[in-house]
Amino acid sequence: MKLDERAFRDLLAESNDLHLDAQRGVPESLRQLEARREERRHDGIDLDEIARYNATRRSVLAGGGAGGLAWLSRGVLAGGFGSALSALLSSPARADEALDIQILQTAVSLETLAVATYGAALELDFIRDGNPVIITFAQTTMEQHGEHRDAFNAQTRSLGGAEQTQPNPKYAPIVEAAKPNLRAPGDVVMLAAAIEIVATQTYVKNASLLADPTTKALMASVTGVEAQHLATLRAVGGLLGSGLPELVALPTDVDRLPAAAGSLSFPKPFEGTEMASPPQEGAVE
Repeated sequence: MKLDERAFRDLLAESNDLHLDAQRGVPESLRQLEARREERRHDGIDLDEIARYNATRRSVLAGGGAGGLAWLSRGVLAGGFGSALSALLSSPARADEALDIQILQTAVSLETLAVATYGAALELDFIRDGNPVIITFAQTTMEQHGEHRDAFNAQTRSLGGAEQTQPNPKYAPIVEAAKPNLRAPGDVVMLAAAIEIVATQTYVKNASLLADPTTKALMASVTGVEAQHLATLRAVGGLLGSGLPELVALPTDVDRLPAAAGSLSFPKPFEGTEMASPPQEGAVE
């Protein structure tokens, strides 16, 4: 498959610009977080934060938030995410750690899982020897997830929390169980998209719970990068699922793109939060 390297470099530059924007505020954020850490040592844990989060989780359950996730029961994800979802939604946040630290540690656990998943995908023969667009996307995305992980861990340390080094404990076993069923690029894209959905929705949900405004801004910026990853995977997955792998190319044959090509990346105006991980899910015990 021929790759227009100039066009692809331009797209990667746009992706990296968005990624760098998300990272730019980290140094100032760390200084502010160190001050907030001292405040927390003096004032203790805000139990109202915990109660506020649990109230929003109950509202998701009451509204049937899991109902729109039937697509996850198909293909390589059959059974895994579906069986874990109710536990994820119904599990209350605990009050033995500051909520900000829990949120950051859980974010790190998701980024760590994403790095491992893309790394494993790049070792598969049909990916390593396959479509150059998919290869370069996976390499770039894995690098960006690694930098997000490091930024969130730095924020955690500045708040006095323990560094998270492990992948998300809820989703890591599900990803491991899915690996033997990865037999084609479409399988890998579906698995990666599922992880990006969880990350994007988690940051959308949990950013609103952060007390520190600078950390909130960082997480919101990272959310934009994750949403870009997800949009790309949805578009690629749609083309592969339609039997049009040759259109996953730069440049592509615009005249042959399906009528729904534009809506594949953004199936709804706003990303939901049904799959958002609760703050304590990836917290260090």
